[in-house]
Amino acid sequence: MKFHLAILLCALACAAAPARGGSAADAFAERAALFAYDTHADLAIQERGVEQRDGGAIHDLSFVAVPGTKQRVNAYLVVPSGTGVHAGVLWVHWLGEPKTSNRTQYLDEALALAAKGIESLLVDAMWSDPDWYAKRDPDQDFAASIRQVIALRRAMDLLVARPEIDSKRIGYVGHDFGGMYGMLAAGVDRRAKTYVFMAVAPSLLEWAFFATQPKSKIDYIRKNAPLELSEFVHRIDNASVLFQFAKSDAYVSRASTGVLLDAANAPKERKFYEADHAMSKPEIAQDRDAWLLKELAPAEPEPSR
Repeated sequence: MKFHLAILLCALACAAAPARGGSAADAFAERAALFAYDTHADLAIQERGVEQRDGGAIHDLSFVAVPGTKQRVNAYLVVPSGTGVHAGVLWVHWLGEPKTSNRTQYLDEALALAAKGIESLLVDAMWSDPDWYAKRDPDQDFAASIRQVIALRRAMDLLVARPEIDSKRIGYVGHDFGGMYGMLAAGVDRRAKTYVFMAVAPSLLEWAFFATQPKSKIDYIRKNAPLELSEFVHRIDNASVLFQFAKSDAYVSRASTGVLLDAANAPKERKFYEADHAMSKPEIAQDRDAWLLKELAPAEPEPSR
């Protein structure tokens, strides 16, 4: 990224510091309040159809992204065949190849996990529009980020409300932007038991200046500093975290991966792969699925006395 690192670090430090007389907890509570919404508002789910596949059924649906707006989120709900209680996973795609920068990216993986008893919700994010990054107004990024996090929390509302879902066995998987916005959501939403973050950077600012520039870069950095990702990652203290990174990632440095690992609380794990930012090697999916199956397994019954 071609902006002065010292300016970035200074802006982040100033934004992260609690106000005089306040505490760090108070400062973070102000950040968390940015993502508040009416949790009782109707999701207004609309289902377009259902496709039966080996292992499960794919429900093509949409729901209202943010209460009080007309914006809708397209999603696939992959429901395992048969009856019983299932774990649930929310999947959020990357910003990369147009063909996979949408809810289809992990559909095959979700179907494979459905055969093993995991129900999945795969959602389109704002970057599913192929022209989103180039045509966006950077000065609206802060407001758009708030809306996106609320939409992810609403997706979690939809998932945990399913009667066949065990709300104590919920996971989140996010790649690239899907992981970074997932970290924001994770810092304020306590429902997931485990997270898998792939090819993520510790700050959205690392992705902000590749296209249209804001009116003032300094003002942009200052305004968006409350969304510093490492601080939100540090607030995940009730769930496990798996970080998956590529050794040949042109966008995420090894030093950046260390920032996130240090910010995360245990239990946590970081893995590197002979891959690039697309993270498309089969062994990456194999490790991810093994992690989800382990972390979301039903609790062992206590032995009778």
